[in-house]
Amino acid sequence: MCGIAGGLWFDESQALARETLESMTHSLVHRGPDDTGCHFEPLQHDPAGLIPGVGLGFRRLSIIDLAGGHQPLCNEDGSVWLVFNGEIYNYRELRRRLEGSGHTFRTDSDSETIVHLYEDLGLECFEHLNGMFSIAIWDRNQRQLVLARDRLGKKPLFYQFRNGQLLFGSELKALTKAPGFDNKLSPAAIDQFLTYQYVPHPNSIYQSANKLPPGHLAVIRDGRLQVKNYWKIDWPHEQETDEATAATRLDELLRDSIGLRLRSDVPLGAFLSGGIDSSLVVTLAQAQLHEPLNTFSIGFREAEFDETSYARQVAAWARTEHREYQVTPDAVSILDQLVYHYDEPFGDSSAIPTWYLCQWTREHVKVALTGDGGDELFAGYERYRALALSRWFDRLAGPLLGSRFIQGLPASNRKRSFIRRVQRFGEALNQPVARRYMNWIQIFPERMRGDLYREGFLAQLPDEDPFEFFETAWNRLAPRDLMARASLADLVTYLPCDLMTKVDIASMAHGLECRQPLLDYRLVEFAAALPTRHKYRRGVGKRLLRRTFDRLLPRQIWTRTKMGFGVPLGSWFQNELRELTQQRLLGTDARCHQYFRPDALRQIVDQHMSGRVNHQYRLWNLLVFESWLRRWQ
Repeated sequence: MCGIAGGLWFDESQALARETLESMTHSLVHRGPDDTGCHFEPLQHDPAGLIPGVGLGFRRLSIIDLAGGHQPLCNEDGSVWLVFNGEIYNYRELRRRLEGSGHTFRTDSDSETIVHLYEDLGLECFEHLNGMFSIAIWDRNQRQLVLARDRLGKKPLFYQFRNGQLLFGSELKALTKAPGFDNKLSPAAIDQFLTYQYVPHPNSIYQSANKLPPGHLAVIRDGRLQVKNYWKIDWPHEQETDEATAATRLDELLRDSIGLRLRSDVPLGAFLSGGIDSSLVVTLAQAQLHEPLNTFSIGFREAEFDETSYARQVAAWARTEHREYQVTPDAVSILDQLVYHYDEPFGDSSAIPTWYLCQWTREHVKVALTGDGGDELFAGYERYRALALSRWFDRLAGPLLGSRFIQGLPASNRKRSFIRRVQRFGEALNQPVARRYMNWIQIFPERMRGDLYREGFLAQLPDEDPFEFFETAWNRLAPRDLMARASLADLVTYLPCDLMTKVDIASMAHGLECRQPLLDYRLVEFAAALPTRHKYRRGVGKRLLRRTFDRLLPRQIWTRTKMGFGVPLGSWFQNELRELTQQRLLGTDARCHQYFRPDALRQIVDQHMSGRVNHQYRLWNLLVFESWLRRWQ
């Protein structure tokens, strides 16, 4: 697990200085505190034409082959060079095949496996990698730089290509160290951020920079850049199967996925929330180990946000070495830490407990398994149940719930307030189904964004709807049923852009590697093709998980209410964050006033502080954006 950075140039005037490459690489020291390396080749001319200049930078967090995993790493004759962030879990199996075809290995690292696999298969090599990765490969013979990102977007990769120069890095902060980086903000990205609480790929907060989408590769050759997908999953296809056969296959896949992710040359543990997904991962992992697995939980003094009692129960059941922490987060100080590490505006408030969990876990282990992905793959979110119920309410109660009655209900800061859920449900009725679902997941609806923006900023927005990002994924899943379309659309939008970003940045800020067994691509392809009846029935999700692993967990874990991973934002804004919010959003020096109307901001703040309307997530996103402007602009 590491940080990578570098560049490619076709014009000497755009050459990347060694000092710049070192500065870009050093900005990622938190991602790789154990080792560093650079490879540099100046622009050259030979009889066949131009060979572009290239610089590759690397920061290493040592997990596999502690002594021999130094990067940048090359093949036998030095014609192919690699920098790589991530882990390839099937590298031993790939290595045996490559050795059989004549390749010579100098290390026992997964990184060298990628180099030789690329020599044999070229751009097809990424289809054979089971893991999480962002990769840059310099091929001198082909005079091309290849960038690639794993299928589910677990590892980030940013790039900027302009004026004959390419810059790339694991985080945007690496690109900003280059003199040629253009930091002009993207109006469309700001609009997307307030919609989703993140900036979706391929965009970034900067007009000139992009994220390489999950499951894609980019080839830079002859002064041109081409981006294409290499993961060709058949999303519309549904594989008919009986439940018993599906359960057997799920058991095989998940056990094998966990076994691969237990490979480590350093201490390993697991996050344990006490929910179904993390509890299954912990229990199945412990069954494959000869010593107690280290498990970690975080709790809060507010009972409705605290899951430690469930985690404690699972830890005792599985006989792990369990540690838990109860914290009262310093909301003011952690905000600026998050803004620095996330690079672009990122408004998911669950980054706060994730940050603390990663910080304390790293004090004991270097690798942690997580339960990410189970909700998207097996229909676990409450909003999927709401989607199913909404079709019935369309006919019976839509006119009532869509009326002013729903808006007149009192606001509530409680995380699972019944009133709050009814309000969100009712607001979405009588809309087209994709828009209805979008209404449940967006932060600022279109009307509120329009009221918030200054006229000058509105004029800068392109003629496109932020909804198109989600709608494209939704439409690609036709003719699947609504539950499948919602959950799989989340899998390719919300999961990589929000959940994977949240975990990657929070963990790498502390030099911790997180692995997600439920997101093994083989398991994802299997689950994506399952009929919905195997995932959701009669208001209950994760049916196949329950059917397959029923006896592996205490009954209380299967029947408990889903809580999610959050913090008491509503009360924070009325207490700990009150002064900071008013100062940053309403002060005369507020940077966001160049985009947002001060009177609209004041209305949002006043409505929340008075308890009339719960704007907690909107306020957090606004505060994050303002704080980001102060740090990065």
